Amino acid sequence: MAQFNLYQEESQPTPWQRTWQEFRASHIAFTGFIVLGLFFFISVFGPLVAPYDPLQQNIDALLVPPSWEANGTISHLFGTDALGRDVFSRILAGCQVTFGSAILLVLIAMLIGVSIGTVAGMTSGVRSSVINHTLDALMAIPTLLIAIIIVAILGTGLVNSMWAITLALIPQFIHHTRSFVRTEMKKEYVLASKLDGANPQQLFFHSILPNMIEMLVVQGSLALSIAVIDISALGFLNLGAQPPLPELGVILADGLDVAYIAPWNVALPGLTIFLMVLAINVVGDGLRSALRKRLTH
Repeated sequence: MAQFNLYQEESQPTPWQRTWQEFRASHIAFTGFIVLGLFFFISVFGPLVAPYDPLQQNIDALLVPPSWEANGTISHLFGTDALGRDVFSRILAGCQVTFGSAILLVLIAMLIGVSIGTVAGMTSGVRSSVINHTLDALMAIPTLLIAIIIVAILGTGLVNSMWAITLALIPQFIHHTRSFVRTEMKKEYVLASKLDGANPQQLFFHSILPNMIEMLVVQGSLALSIAVIDISALGFLNLGAQPPLPELGVILADGLDVAYIAPWNVALPGLTIFLMVLAINVVGDGLRSALRKRLTH
């Protein structure tokens, strides 16, 4: 039996609920969200359900075609490579290395970038001017080029490439955080908090940070796509992850030697990288559009 309500008040959705409603209304963005969730699931549980060890070699099953070809077999869904390793298992493990590493380094870059950007946005004078001009110079250089320079100094390897990409992404977070904080510092609610005696830490954590989360979600999604491309590119160029580590860029580079007789060794990891970056970009664009519509309503 329905409860009688004397005050027929309409429940108002929260800002995040309105953002989710606007985001879900876009079928393309929601489809990208599902695909991105699938990649996240694969990066967490993929190696646990992989049918083979991604490093296991089998000389009796060299260059077996994928299961949808006439000579293929269901035991190797995506076929095998030149060393008899199962391509499907390697792609599952590669998603964990590439996508998992990208998420980790974006979180680190966001933490450091937001901290420095907040200091730059809340201060003025020579210190702020030096940070601003340094950032403007770094923002003009592509992140992949910065990462290659840092890897050339630190040396090759997945860990060094992750540090290089993290250092290359930090200026972007600093730039956007600094601009956002400077804009918010001029608004009335921040001025009211100042008049109430709030110190800079209280201003940031209680007034500015809650409004910054949406901007960080959007910028984080864009940085994630850059990180995936850079990790794969460095692995492909033999500057990042090194064989036999199953990273998507390394898998793609290994397949080049047999691309003419076994094109699936290049097409499948390349398609995986493409879908991963496409899903991240579609979700990022959907979030920006949903936030814009929510703010205009």
